[in-house]
Amino acid sequence: MTAPPECDAPLNPAEELEPERGPLRRCLVTRASLPREQMLRFVLGPERQLIADLAAKLPGRGMWLSAEADVLERALKRGAFAKAARGPVYPPPDLRVRIEDGLRARIRDLIGFARRGGQAVAGRDAVLLWLRQGRAGLLVEAADGSLPERARLLGGREMPMVAPLPAAILGGIFARDHAVHVAVAPGRLAEAILAEAGRLAGLVGTAAGDSA
Repeated sequence: MTAPPECDAPLNPAEELEPERGPLRRCLVTRASLPREQMLRFVLGPERQLIADLAAKLPGRGMWLSAEADVLERALKRGAFAKAARGPVYPPPDLRVRIEDGLRARIRDLIGFARRGGQAVAGRDAVLLWLRQGRAGLLVEAADGSLPERARLLGGREMPMVAPLPAAILGGIFARDHAVHVAVAPGRLAEAILAEAGRLAGLVGTAAGDSA
């Protein structure tokens, strides 16, 4: 993800809320145009409360930020949402926590869809078999798993890897106590998991979504 500039660009009233067309969105804080998959969309509720629209489907004109913790902090501290909306905006005090929890829930659901569709397996032996057969497009590792064990599992292979959820949550998706290793088949679900883990990593740190 492109790093934001050191200084925020001034808001241009004509550009504050641009039409939501095309694959790119402009960040309210940095003014950088990025793929929407790397950004967070916000809308105003009926009482002008700020709502994080993680699925980017809620009605209303969206306000977009790069999915990075410092960008969100600067937007809240400097009143970027109020300037863009041209009026008072009321963010919840736990906005960042809500976003992080929401992204984790989206990742959990996507992995669940992959499991039910036969596009994901859990457990070292099953994952290693998929790696050897070339059936894995993404590895999802437990956030509290062993880094050396991840390296041994890969065995030098080039493979995207993310670690957004703890072993207990991953295990629950597969009806077991815990799961440290999960492989997801190539395709749209793997791409969606990778994108959501990237957004989460921007908010909580690279441990949530490193690629190997």
